[in-house]
Amino acid sequence: MSGDVEILYGDPEAPGEPFVMRIRELPGTIVPPHSHPVDEHITVLQGTWYFGLGTEFDRNALRELGQGSYAFAPKGSSMFGFSPNGAVVQVHGVGPFHIHWRGGLHTLDDADAKSVFRYAKGARATTPRGTGQIVQGYASGPIVQYELKSADGEHFMASESELRLL
Repeated sequence: MSGDVEILYGDPEAPGEPFVMRIRELPGTIVPPHSHPVDEHITVLQGTWYFGLGTEFDRNALRELGQGSYAFAPKGSSMFGFSPNGAVVQVHGVGPFHIHWRGGLHTLDDADAKSVFRYAKGARATTPRGTGQIVQGYASGPIVQYELKSADGEHFMASESELRLL
């Protein structure tokens, strides 16, 4: 997640200190259920972001948030999101800001990646969104996604079920 987050103000990990961060969500991103130990104020700066509260990812519970929209997630609440075409979301609160992934978090960099992911870094694949090379994978609970880089350098996400190797 570190490549998609820009800290604009403060230190999100500092207790009692305000922070502002900007998150660039890639097209196709599903943010699995997670919680934070602090209140989260969310403003959509660009694109459309779909946001929901609950312990399981549920597309029917997602609320559409267009540019300029605001959402609030109380500390400890479970939330999830979806970005079909990419979005820039700004989050502010008072630290310490940590992410507690309800289904844990695995990446293709983990030692046990082969037990979680079907595909590896460097594989070329096609998806409904386009063709690209796998640069990373993220899994939390039943949600398994891959970050791909297209030939023109654009990054996007695809669920494991959407991928077809070339």
